[in-house]
Amino acid sequence: DGKIYDAYVIYPRNHTNEASFVEYFVYQIMPDILENKCGYKLCIYGRDIYPGEDTANAIEKRIQKSRRLIMLLTHQLINCKEPAYDQHIALYNALIQNDTKVILLEMERIGTYEKLQESLRFIIKKQGTIKWKEQHTVHPQSSSSKFWKQVRYRMPLTLKSS
Repeated sequence: DGKIYDAYVIYPRNHTNEASFVEYFVYQIMPDILENKCGYKLCIYGRDIYPGEDTANAIEKRIQKSRRLIMLLTHQLINCKEPAYDQHIALYNALIQNDTKVILLEMERIGTYEKLQESLRFIIKKQGTIKWKEQHTVHPQSSSSKFWKQVRYRMPLTLKSS
């Protein structure tokens, strides 16, 4: 199908301590489970987009070469006045071009979704979110947890033989 990645990961990026668990999740836990244990190939901003590349162009190309979009929903992402460029492109691809499936991971209790942009509310209404619960932080590397089973269920089939 011409795709290189199984999923492009969209997460709130900032440099405060608040984002530390999300960044740990994106750079350590997700690759450990989805890449090392399940055989998927993820594209993560900051890891797979290289210095010196035209960022906007690189993001668009990586999203187009991904079978799924994994978006981490956090209060920081929701309250951000100007959504990140990759979020714009991802939602455009998912909704307008109907090109890519979106997997929404609710990393913290969001409550009502009224603050979310309309496109995200539409996706949530259509398919819901996968909720990260506090007990997962005790054994986040357990690929057999309900959370990871739900994520794998929404991911494309892998060619890896088990």
